Amino acid sequence: MYNTTEGKAMTTGARILLVEDDEVLCDLVSRNLKARHHEVAIAMDALSAIHFLRTSAFDLILLDINLPDQTGWDVLRTAQQEGCIHDIGDEAHKLPVVVLSAVRVSPHRLAEFHPLAYLPKPFPMETVLRFAAEASQRNQTDTV
Repeated sequence: MYNTTEGKAMTTGARILLVEDDEVLCDLVSRNLKARHHEVAIAMDALSAIHFLRTSAFDLILLDINLPDQTGWDVLRTAQQEGCIHDIGDEAHKLPVVVLSAVRVSPHRLAEFHPLAYLPKPFPMETVLRFAAEASQRNQTDTV
């Protein structure tokens, strides 16, 4: 995207869906992402996450697995079934999902959904910011 008044390339952030029920962690991640000009939608439960996926487009999902109403796996399964996110076989159009979890994630689940990454909590903020920057770069490449 270009700023027509100055003729310089503008960097636009990624559109990120943050699905996290821990308010403190959610606020910390959200503020770090917004400070780097990313657009962040926050879902505190599975129902809200599915609603966002049905109604908005995202470049990256940061998905907690242990949610108060359902699991993050349920969110992914529902979103895939409804076509909100592309199937794992369509790598060119796959929406990157980074799984966040305080409990150990089974290799079976990771093999079932093939997320971009699995970050056990506590995770380094730099890693989340790197995934967001990569999503932003992919978004800019796709729109050029």
